[in-house]
Amino acid sequence: MERADICVIGAGSGGLSVASGAAQLGRKTILIEKGEMGGDCLNAGCVPSKALIAAAQRAQMMRESSAFGIDAEAKIDSQRVNLHVRGIIEEIAPNDSQARFEKLGVKVIRAPARFIDARTVEAGGQKIRARRFVIATGSRPAIPPIPGLENVPYFTNETIFGLDFTPPHLVIIGGGPVGLELAQAHRRLAAKVTLIEMGRILPHEDEEAVVVVRERLTREGVRILENTNATAIKKTDNGIAIQVVSAHGSEVIEASHLLVATGRKPNIEDLNLEAAGIAADAHGISVDHRLKTANARVYAIGDVTQAPRFTHVANYHAGLVIRHALFRMPVRADYSAVPRITFTDPELAQVGLTEAEVRHTRVTTARADFAQNDRAVIERQAEGFAKLVLDSRGRILGATIVGAHAGELIQPWAMALAQRTKLSAMAAMTVAYPTLSEIGKRAA
Repeated sequence: MERADICVIGAGSGGLSVASGAAQLGRKTILIEKGEMGGDCLNAGCVPSKALIAAAQRAQMMRESSAFGIDAEAKIDSQRVNLHVRGIIEEIAPNDSQARFEKLGVKVIRAPARFIDARTVEAGGQKIRARRFVIATGSRPAIPPIPGLENVPYFTNETIFGLDFTPPHLVIIGGGPVGLELAQAHRRLAAKVTLIEMGRILPHEDEEAVVVVRERLTREGVRILENTNATAIKKTDNGIAIQVVSAHGSEVIEASHLLVATGRKPNIEDLNLEAAGIAADAHGISVDHRLKTANARVYAIGDVTQAPRFTHVANYHAGLVIRHALFRMPVRADYSAVPRITFTDPELAQVGLTEAEVRHTRVTTARADFAQNDRAVIERQAEGFAKLVLDSRGRILGATIVGAHAGELIQPWAMALAQRTKLSAMAAMTVAYPTLSEIGKRAA
């Protein structure tokens, strides 16, 4: 029987943060991981996707350089692009490696974990009993029940980044952030791309902001089919055929490759949660405001819970667990100031409430366009805007930014929401000229 102060199940971003913090605070820590260290973010999510997007962006910059008086031609070498993506993963991997965590004093067990009872976990033939357990097993792609899908080869985010050639025609099912980001990236890397979404693309985002993203992707050659259902898929001699139906009728789309990007589901099936008295459903493990499960000894963090599924939320959870489990500090998970970003070009960033979410209350909006920002004009990145949503007393309820580097520009507004900063304070900031940051102050 192994004994520990804290046992973490899952070596993704959140689990690694808890294990690192606990070990450096001198607590005996055990970390269990059945797959690759670093989890989805490092190996199949944030890191490879942003590396691919960065390569695609360089190609697009070359295509658009003539506006600056520079003529260039983008020649895509898919194998070298793939080497770039793999190289970035390898460069970051040592931060998440087993060797690094063992050097911190963490005992790492590379095996599946399952609860035996409310106080004990078994992994790799070993039994572990800890004062506190943290479940951080993350999520995996959710596969829709489309007839015929099970009989054809398809990619998910877990496999698409192993691609070392340009797909002649990539069809993407799913118009969320992952679908949109990879649609634009592959189009910029010379693939023909069709995206199918059963509703509106980016359905949770500000409608005006989505228009900007949609128009840019369409202009670059991505075919976007919204309010369209994929009703059947079958294999063909040259790839796959997808039957789609919309209000405009039906058609068959012939493609070489398929990517499914229709959301995520929690990794809970093999944990034997019932033995530990832990409540869960198809959406994830149920936790209270302290991230405790129905078993008082066990916390759950990140994608495996029903919280927003972002790496930065998993890291936020990790901090709360460290404070509560090790220091008995009162904590309460609060997602009201958590930003989210779609890394298309232009980027779309949101924090707090959108205009649509407060449409039936007395609110006002304030906005500034990138076309009014000198730095954006200089860089020829003048599409998009910043929009603030305010209540009747002028308090900040939310902010939407769509445009160049929106993911960076949203951060002050996340801080403003979290700290309940007055709009007048944001308006009073002295912002360097010429910078994109001026757009936030202009809106204020």
